Amino acid sequence: MATLVVCVDRTDDIGRKTGLETPVVGWEAVRSLVTDVGLADPEDSNVNCLLETLRVARDLRDEDEETVVAVISGASENVVGADRSVAHQLDELIERYELDSAVVVIDSAQDERLVPVVESRLRVDSVDRVVVRQARDIESTYYLLKQFLADEELRQTVLVPLGVALVAFPALALTAGPAVGAATITAIVGLFLLYKGFAVDELAKDGAAQVQTALYSGNVSVVTYVVAAGLTMVGMFVGALEVSRMSGVEGVVLPSMMFVFHAVPWLAMAGATASIGRVLDEAIDSEAVPNAMLNMPFILVAVSLVIRGFSAYFLERSGLIDALQIPRVTVGQSEFGAFALLPGERLAGFVVVAVLLALVGVRIAAALSGTGIEEAELEQGS
Repeated sequence: MATLVVCVDRTDDIGRKTGLETPVVGWEAVRSLVTDVGLADPEDSNVNCLLETLRVARDLRDEDEETVVAVISGASENVVGADRSVAHQLDELIERYELDSAVVVIDSAQDERLVPVVESRLRVDSVDRVVVRQARDIESTYYLLKQFLADEELRQTVLVPLGVALVAFPALALTAGPAVGAATITAIVGLFLLYKGFAVDELAKDGAAQVQTALYSGNVSVVTYVVAAGLTMVGMFVGALEVSRMSGVEGVVLPSMMFVFHAVPWLAMAGATASIGRVLDEAIDSEAVPNAMLNMPFILVAVSLVIRGFSAYFLERSGLIDALQIPRVTVGQSEFGAFALLPGERLAGFVVVAVLLALVGVRIAAALSGTGIEEAELEQGS
């Protein structure tokens, strides 16, 4: 059994600068790789990482321990692909050599994220972090600043917002006062940091790619999502319009209840429309549609009934809406006169109808998917 002394490079800097494919295995191969990487980029910290890998292997060999020296990297354009590439190379090394443990040599926090990948396949005895010592003088600071200014992405991320803030502050200070200028600049900088911190640009890019894929694939959900967005806007408008008509009402509780009472039906229709589109896409793409997805429209409508029932209860008790009038009903020779429901009776009616609708959804989902009621309820609960 042998110990694997491995230098990991998650971003594949070694492969891109030398044109070599990993894994690189063996003392002579790794020592030759040090020269190749150093000639390609003498300032690359991977040179020190490779030398540290050779030093650790030499020390272990001096202690009469069998070692295997290797270099692996994540040759892929995305993070998941890079990690999988490293895992595949580790599997090759384990299959080729009799390895029982590993010493991982890294030079950055990004490479350290590969340690759990190694641990999932070998016992990791040590993690050697290489820190390159730099001369802390004015000349070193100058070269670091020069490298920073040469990086286009860093310039756009740091220098552009800083320049905009420095230009905007004097204008705001002269027109609105120093306090307003400082507050405005601070708010803009904070929003920019949140924008970069939550990776809003990446989320927007991924969302646009998903929309483009959905449009090109001809999914029914594209149309239903547009309809759902329109219904959502209608619901928000109707709710806000009803709130604006209220006069002489103080506080935010009753206006909120009025908004919910009038907006929820439209929002429920929007959610049901979007979920129906998903169901149709699943039915077209696959033979079986999950019970939870089939039952989703019924659950959304049931929940909206409960929410509307509670909002109606509060509004009716406050005298802002009229009681629910049940019209005269004739069934055969029997005739039931018109009557009005009390607020509690109205709420109870909404809750009962919501529960019945949810049960109907479970039964319909079970019937369409061909499973039993108990299995459908278990799947819905999971």
